[in-house]
Amino acid sequence: MDMKEKVENVQALQNLTVLDLTRVVAGPYAGSILGDFGAHVIKIEMPGNGDDARGYGPYENGESMYYANLNRNKKGITLNLKTEEGKRILLELVKKADILLENYRPGVMDKLGVGYEVLHEVNPRLIYGALSGFGSYGPYAQRPGYDIISQAMGGLMSVTGEKGGQPTRCGNAMGDILGGMNLVIGVLMAVNARYITGEGQRIDVSLVDSVVASLENAYIRYFKSQELPVRNGNAYASIAPYDTYHAKDGMVVIACGNQKLYEKFCNEVIHMPWMITDERFLTVPLRVQNNEIQKQYIEEWSMQYTVDEVVEMTLFKGIPAGPIYNVKQITEDPHIAEAREMFIEVEHPVIGTMKVNGNPIKLMDMMPRINCPAPTLGQDNEEILEDMLGYSSQEVETLKANKVI
Repeated sequence: MDMKEKVENVQALQNLTVLDLTRVVAGPYAGSILGDFGAHVIKIEMPGNGDDARGYGPYENGESMYYANLNRNKKGITLNLKTEEGKRILLELVKKADILLENYRPGVMDKLGVGYEVLHEVNPRLIYGALSGFGSYGPYAQRPGYDIISQAMGGLMSVTGEKGGQPTRCGNAMGDILGGMNLVIGVLMAVNARYITGEGQRIDVSLVDSVVASLENAYIRYFKSQELPVRNGNAYASIAPYDTYHAKDGMVVIACGNQKLYEKFCNEVIHMPWMITDERFLTVPLRVQNNEIQKQYIEEWSMQYTVDEVVEMTLFKGIPAGPIYNVKQITEDPHIAEAREMFIEVEHPVIGTMKVNGNPIKLMDMMPRINCPAPTLGQDNEEILEDMLGYSSQEVETLKANKVI
């Protein structure tokens, strides 16, 4: 076996065991990223209903495809942490785990008797990743938090929407996704820190903090001018032309991110060289200030052509441009869907054949893989309890009868 074959048989996180107590979107998303790179992820749910997301559509054969997308590459067990036996089983699992993920409101795990301090005593090397709406400390720590709250209080809605329009939520759960990604970053930082210190630690990630950080230059502009950023449609507050433009049959995005691109665009694409020396458009700040005026001139050109023609002519000269895809177009795009493998077909035991989202992170020697579909509720109770913890089949049956699992 040569070195390449050895690498292909290895996954980057295959030496890590993760206990995933999270629900809904942000936490499960983090767990799935770790699982895609080979971590042994054990999804722990309450008996009966399990993760709230099991109740979210769409459904196939009575099973939630929403849940299945976010929980692939995980084993699944049920565990009632309100029972003493349930807590004892969790502590036994913690002894064998590297990472625990949870997204309860701060303090809930402590009330259950399995908070960080307890788990750290059981396994000092455990990395405890906690994700919540507002974080575990500060005046708002006990507030409940969902994605829309994070978009509202993190500032994203205030800068999203048409000019003069109402604050607008992004069309996806952006706060949840950012929070999940930051949780992954945090736990993997702690994995590295453990090589230095020999001990695990607690990671505290807030959905609101995650959204605040994503607004990057909005705050810098405010600190400089004391003026509130405004909703500006698809225009960018720092660069122009950098916007959506009408074509014959739809809209297109064109992004002149520097002066060289701008001059080339004016000279070689739209053939309006006068815009380079026009006093209204001489500098980036002036172009931002007069974007709506300049946009009219650009659209006099773009509306003569189809979206595909505008994109082709603009890209041909090296200027960034692209169509505004809908979901159907994305799933059929040869670069995104096929070459980049952003949609992967899996066989689910109840749903059957389905596609799930691919992983955007590509380790070129250890690519992400979907090794197994999301588990049905309690699917791996016997395997985990018997193989990992040494329970007998009779003891497992007793746990079921006592509603511990």
